[in-house]
Amino acid sequence: MRSINFDMIFFLCGKNRVMGIIATDKKEIKLYYNSETTLGKQTVAYVRSSNKKVLEIDISKTKVPGSHWAEIASGIDIAIHELIDIDHPNFIKAYGKEKVDLDEHDWLRILEKHPETLAHPIIIDGKAFHVLKTPSDFIKYQESNGMGKEKPL
Repeated sequence: MRSINFDMIFFLCGKNRVMGIIATDKKEIKLYYNSETTLGKQTVAYVRSSNKKVLEIDISKTKVPGSHWAEIASGIDIAIHELIDIDHPNFIKAYGKEKVDLDEHDWLRILEKHPETLAHPIIIDGKAFHVLKTPSDFIKYQESNGMGKEKPL
């Protein structure tokens, strides 16, 4: 697990895990996605097929605070910069194509100011965090967690 330094902004608990800021519910799926991308549009359709209540957080319309991005990265067990698509045109425009050396706070600022650079939609199902690299990843997730649709009588 990578060590993430959140300085004075965040409290850490357990082994480099950010204390829960995002409310979770085992009967609800939170979806962080961008409705302006094909991946986002397709993924939201798949997630809506779930038997659970879905809370859609469209990052193109809703500002997500850095503390939430930090918790999401921690929940997925990745570094914050791994949430960002460094090949996105807006990222390249601001930072170029060369490798960029930024700290965690800088990466959080990128997500706050340029949410369109989020690499992939993310779901939070209860306390489980998952990246959906393709829309069908949600179906695979459902099947592996026994969340498939109930069969008609």
